[in-house]
Amino acid sequence: MTKLLLSLHVIAAIVAVGPVTVAASMFPPSARQALAEPGSERAVSNVRLLHRICRVYAGVGIAVPVFGFATAAAMGVLLDPWLLVSIALTVAAAIVLVVLVLPRQEELLDALGKAEAGGTASSGPGAGTATFPDRTATLPDRTATLPDRRTTARLAMYTGVFNLLWATVTVLMIVRPGSTTGA
Repeated sequence: MTKLLLSLHVIAAIVAVGPVTVAASMFPPSARQALAEPGSERAVSNVRLLHRICRVYAGVGIAVPVFGFATAAAMGVLLDPWLLVSIALTVAAAIVLVVLVLPRQEELLDALGKAEAGGTASSGPGAGTATFPDRTATLPDRTATLPDRRTTARLAMYTGVFNLLWATVTVLMIVRPGSTTGA
């Protein structure tokens, strides 16, 4: 049973966490491209797809700790220090993803959506005015301007922290300090 649980845990990690790390890493440069090409529907749809992958697979990723706890219980290692550190790092990675990465991706998508709807504004006359197909609305200047490169750079940094936390958990799972398996 332990081998089955461990296999499910590893498969869940590959299938769920892998796509999130890749899509989240691809998001900032794709968002920069979409921001640089405001009229490009393809660039915006790429960013939307990457965000959807992050959201969906983050939800699927809940299977990883579920199978992980079941495996650890079956192996009798629930209180081993390497596992406790791995659990803490996994919680930290989840917090980074849910609190820092996904909301900032959504903010960038909102900004791109406003740009697509004609909601971008440049400095000068008419700044803050968005033209929509049926009406004209005045938007506050902070929502009418597109994010700058610092916004996507900050998102890339948070994504890097998320990926580094997962890489550390992976190494701990393989090396398992104090393990008697010789690995």
